[in-house]
Amino acid sequence: MENPPSSLPPLMFEQLVRCALEEDLGRAGDITTDAIIEIGAVGEAAFIAREKGTIAGVKVVESVFQLLDDKAQFIKLMDDGATVVPGDKIATVSGLTRTLLMGERTALNFLCRLSGIATATAEMVRAVKDYRARIVCTRKTTPGHRVIEKYAIRVGGGANHRFGLDDAILIKDNHILSAGGVLNAIRKARANAGHLVKIEVEVDTLEQLDTVLQVHPHGADIVMLDNFTPEKIAEAVKKVDKRMLIEISGGITKDNIAVFAATGVDLISSGALTHSVTSLDIGLDFRN
Repeated sequence: MENPPSSLPPLMFEQLVRCALEEDLGRAGDITTDAIIEIGAVGEAAFIAREKGTIAGVKVVESVFQLLDDKAQFIKLMDDGATVVPGDKIATVSGLTRTLLMGERTALNFLCRLSGIATATAEMVRAVKDYRARIVCTRKTTPGHRVIEKYAIRVGGGANHRFGLDDAILIKDNHILSAGGVLNAIRKARANAGHLVKIEVEVDTLEQLDTVLQVHPHGADIVMLDNFTPEKIAEAVKKVDKRMLIEISGGITKDNIAVFAATGVDLISSGALTHSVTSLDIGLDFRN
């Protein structure tokens, strides 16, 4: 990648890793490993890619073993954002064999899922490379994992939508219904928004878009076209005429995304990048 994101500070994910380890170790620890592996036995293992993809979450994996035993030696061989093919060695870890076995599944759960998100994002980014559109994520993330999943989006070359309900105003269909119409919703939002808060409004029809444009530039900063066809999107792009950013969402896959991007929109959001992504196949191979 040209400008890979810097790794997240451990403070931002260590509590999540700690909770995952506590969940796995339960009330009695790893009773299989404790029964089989001698105290003091040492070993080494390597994280190996089983398929092609984009790596994300290496520092998260390192923290798994550091939390279990700060004497464990983790050596990163590839950075987040690197492209791997089957057989590539991503990192090695050495130390007490009990530590390696206790952390194996938790480490792979993080690395495989985050790499799956980065891989899927990178595929979409490549598909629209000839157009102005940027790929962005949504709030459809695994509860509690939003920080690291949105980080994986950035690793894959995408950009982040809002992180929560508190960092931007996004007026959706149920807000519009509850507020008594799109104009009323926009006016109330503008009256109550802080000077640094952006306002985005979702529309389902070209008629709703016309209403949004009535109050520009004192209304929304961004309009989201929800489940529009490429033909309707192209018409909307002409109507907006670069007066505000245009985001599209709904029914977009890596196979048809170029058709949508060709309409001239600014942003393409995809919840599938986090809510239904396939984990990248990575294994932890132990040395004899």
